[in-house]
Amino acid sequence: MSDVLKLKYKPLIGQTIPDLESFAESQGEKPFRGRQLFDWIYRQQVDDVSAMTDLSKPFREKLANVPIHPLKMITEDVSVSKQTQKILFELLDGNLLESVLMKEGNRITICLSTQVGCAVDCDFCATAKMGFIKNLTTGEIVDQFLQLQKMSEQKITNVVFMGMGEPFLNYKNSIAAADLLHHSKGINMAAWRITISTAGVVPKIRQFSEEQQPYKLAVSLNGTTQNQRLKTMPITETHSFSNLIKASKDYAYNSRNRITFEYVLMDGINDQPKDAEQLIQLLGSIECKLNMIPYNEIGDVYRRPSDEKIEAFMKSLKRAPFPVTVRWSKGTDIDAGCGQLVTSST
Repeated sequence: MSDVLKLKYKPLIGQTIPDLESFAESQGEKPFRGRQLFDWIYRQQVDDVSAMTDLSKPFREKLANVPIHPLKMITEDVSVSKQTQKILFELLDGNLLESVLMKEGNRITICLSTQVGCAVDCDFCATAKMGFIKNLTTGEIVDQFLQLQKMSEQKITNVVFMGMGEPFLNYKNSIAAADLLHHSKGINMAAWRITISTAGVVPKIRQFSEEQQPYKLAVSLNGTTQNQRLKTMPITETHSFSNLIKASKDYAYNSRNRITFEYVLMDGINDQPKDAEQLIQLLGSIECKLNMIPYNEIGDVYRRPSDEKIEAFMKSLKRAPFPVTVRWSKGTDIDAGCGQLVTSST
């Protein structure tokens, strides 16, 4: 079937049970056929219509005209350690995005993108160099999971919305994608295994809290003062550092969920022991954990601190009343580490 004909229909991945019930009715079928389709796509993760054996033959013939996947896998890069895979996908409109699969023992984590490019423009991030191109649809976000799961020999255990883009600037579709991942009649991933990250879009943090979203929240902090953070994260001009800390504190208090702060350590920018002391003062009263991420270099002016500086920084954090870990990014040899995802459209 030609691509032109297929584009007459919205891809099935990304559609909810009510969506698929309506679609089935539009094809002259009973609504329960839509529920069967939901089961095949999300719970059984089958994308071959001919294998959907409880659908009627006439319905299967109609489905031959309908695209299932909104994404097409283009290339796969595997790290030397074999523990990280970076996948390049093409959207139906020709734009490109990257996703990452990481293995650590029995823990299989995938990093999903929510935008092509990014509007936040963090100065140290490769994705920011692309500028903002478009928000991904719910289906384009979920399809990353479904295709990576098909590639993985083990079941995906954790999902982080930390790939290309700012999830909270594509809030509606990011939450809808998380809901599909969590749906009990579909993929059925536990909410606590799904983490949504933000660079600090304060109104959306508040909305996330007010809606009592069940998913985990991560905030990219990367500084200890307004001026320090503003040097690398222009979003701080719109959403101030003090408002970000207050919104994060309110979220942790009201949701009773521990918030994760991400802190990218950059040489000469935010890696002094006094910064560690300031972090203890800032975060000490918040139910949180702190992930320290030594900077992944992308060929610009920023550098990763020396091992000695990282060790000194961590030593200063030993008396912190919250858990602190150093998260060494995997797959940096294939540019799959935090802040390294970047594509160019064909």
